[in-house]
Amino acid sequence: MKYLVAIIFSIAIVLASLLLGNAYIKRAQPVGVISVTGSGSENFTSDLIVWEGQFVRVFPVLKQAYEDLNTDKETVRKYLIQKGIPSENIVFNSVQTNEQRENQYQNGNYVGSTFKGYELIQSIKIESTNVELIESVSREITELLNKGVQFNSTPPRYYYTKIADLKIEMISKATEDARLRAEKIAENSGGNLGDLNNASMGVFQITGQNSGEDYSWSGAYNTQDKKKTASITMRLEYKID
Repeated sequence: MKYLVAIIFSIAIVLASLLLGNAYIKRAQPVGVISVTGSGSENFTSDLIVWEGQFVRVFPVLKQAYEDLNTDKETVRKYLIQKGIPSENIVFNSVQTNEQRENQYQNGNYVGSTFKGYELIQSIKIESTNVELIESVSREITELLNKGVQFNSTPPRYYYTKIADLKIEMISKATEDARLRAEKIAENSGGNLGDLNNASMGVFQITGQNSGEDYSWSGAYNTQDKKKTASITMRLEYKID
């Protein structure tokens, strides 16, 4: 009887060891996964241009300075309309007024300032889908100097009105690129690509074509170049069967 109990006890220990060992192996070998990153890019041409500038008048008498500035304003308006820009695309902002003062010194010490006149600044903004026209006018704006207007302009900024549709297209391209990469890796490793576990979008970038711009972790958004390149990355995680 004593030997029978010993045999049964030994068998129980062996069975328990096998069960525990099997459980450990399963825990130590999780389901295989593969993570891949795909990218998509597209070249496009901006279809919206924004151009800004300003002109200034300085005079000791505020009323006269304003009248001179208003005369310049009408000169600028007529010039732009003659160039083919619709009046509804021309926006004049509110006038900024600054006092011009000159500091006075005696023996190297500041003793006050004297009034020199009023500086009135009129800014203007033009927004249009006729990119080529605004580009041309912005290059010829110095012609206003011959009309007595000291017009200072900033470089045009370029945008794209269909950016939402473009972004969706880029996500589709990047996702497809990532899936093809995952399939190739699974094939080379002797496995089969399983279900998609997770998908996350990377940073959406817009850079100038052939500009050599650096990418940013927060996303680059170029407004200086008319011709641009949009790019995006997608990170996918698949099960491996």
